[in-house]
Amino acid sequence: MSASTADSAADHDAASHGVTATELHELRARLGDTQLLTDPDVLEGYRQDWAKAPDPGMPLAVVRARATEDVREVMRWASTHGVPVVPRGAGSGLSGGATAVEGGIVLSTELMRAIEVDPVTRTATVQPGLYNAEVKAAVAEHGLWYPPDPSSYEICSIGGNIATNAGGLCCVKYGVTTDYVLGMTVVLADGTVVRLGGARLKDTAGLSLTKLFVGSEGTLGIVTEIIVRLLPEQPPRSTVVGIFPDVVACSEAVLAITSRIRPAMLEFMDNVSIRAVEADLRMGLDTSAGAMLLAQSDLTGADRAAETELISEAFRANGATEVFATDDSDEGEQFTVARRAAFTSLGKVGSLLLEDVGVPLPALPQLVAGIEEISARRDIPIALVAHAGDGNTHPIIVLEDDDPDRAARAQLAFGEVMDLAIGMGGTITGEHGVGRLKAPWLPAQLGEDVMDLSRRIKTALDPHGILNPGVMF
Repeated sequence: MSASTADSAADHDAASHGVTATELHELRARLGDTQLLTDPDVLEGYRQDWAKAPDPGMPLAVVRARATEDVREVMRWASTHGVPVVPRGAGSGLSGGATAVEGGIVLSTELMRAIEVDPVTRTATVQPGLYNAEVKAAVAEHGLWYPPDPSSYEICSIGGNIATNAGGLCCVKYGVTTDYVLGMTVVLADGTVVRLGGARLKDTAGLSLTKLFVGSEGTLGIVTEIIVRLLPEQPPRSTVVGIFPDVVACSEAVLAITSRIRPAMLEFMDNVSIRAVEADLRMGLDTSAGAMLLAQSDLTGADRAAETELISEAFRANGATEVFATDDSDEGEQFTVARRAAFTSLGKVGSLLLEDVGVPLPALPQLVAGIEEISARRDIPIALVAHAGDGNTHPIIVLEDDDPDRAARAQLAFGEVMDLAIGMGGTITGEHGVGRLKAPWLPAQLGEDVMDLSRRIKTALDPHGILNPGVMF
């Protein structure tokens, strides 16, 4: 499409959504042609994130910000004209949190990719467009480590991790994203820029506003810069793999381990996910296994050997039919690769509805048994992988065809899994966010008083409701 044709299409869309062509050109003049995009073919690629929430809108434009000033200009303009703004990182979200709104602006941070590492304070100042893996690589050059590691760490952005308070495979021992955020720059709905926290390991001055914005899914402000805390590089790890006859026995082994130690990793895969990964990657996984548990220890010296043996004993005591342990980091990493590949491998089997429910650890065996019961009763395959060490499970509903009846049963199963977790004192999301897909279940978890308080905070910071409308609230 030519530039003139794109402009004509944008003029038509602007008029149809209550924004005049002159007003849209005003925003273009502030940002430039390379940052404000209106070509319909380009807009199509920004309408949804990986979750593919239903009924995405067609945005008026996509803005690819390069700096905080660009975001401020967009929010000033959007606030003046009452135009909704949907923040977007890498588009790898799994809850529909970056679903375009009809006639709105999709504000992408993909070009915001600067990073500065300070080895003395063990901090890094990061723009939100960098991938998690890129941050890890940059700080590793200084002998440092950024622990949060979602399974999609190679393709998810730090901005998206901040938005959903992402966790990952190491969070059982090292915590989640919020545990590593010391400060940030945020652009509010009216374009006000606030700087919170800083490169200080201890700071109790004022309200803990950084914690408020982490996990807010772009509904309270747009994070344009983050100061993250770093650790010394992770020591070498030993890996223990256990093969179990079923998911309940596997879960009981998790409780036996977490009641005594905090391993560096404790991950779970059921038979459906094992078979999908093996069919995709041909890694030699045992496809007859009812479930597989992957644990790692990164203690030093004799302590690592002792912890590895404790884990192995817990596996055997809880019904493991096979236990394999290795001190070879490369060999152990192959099992980690298998666990990380579960989502993409299952995606090659069929379309996916992904969940992210968590429960207090003692309820984990009942949760996985309940998910199996829902799968059988609805006659819908539900694969199950989990950050088992902290009770955060990822039931994955797999649809291999376009059968409407099967799709309807899948939607029922989707809701029943969340109801099950809530009934056990759990949560509808441990790290993927509420987004649009899970918003209807949020009041059941939080209660009306907490929902009302949340709405009051939202209204105080975004009185016109232009920031990511439809997400969470």
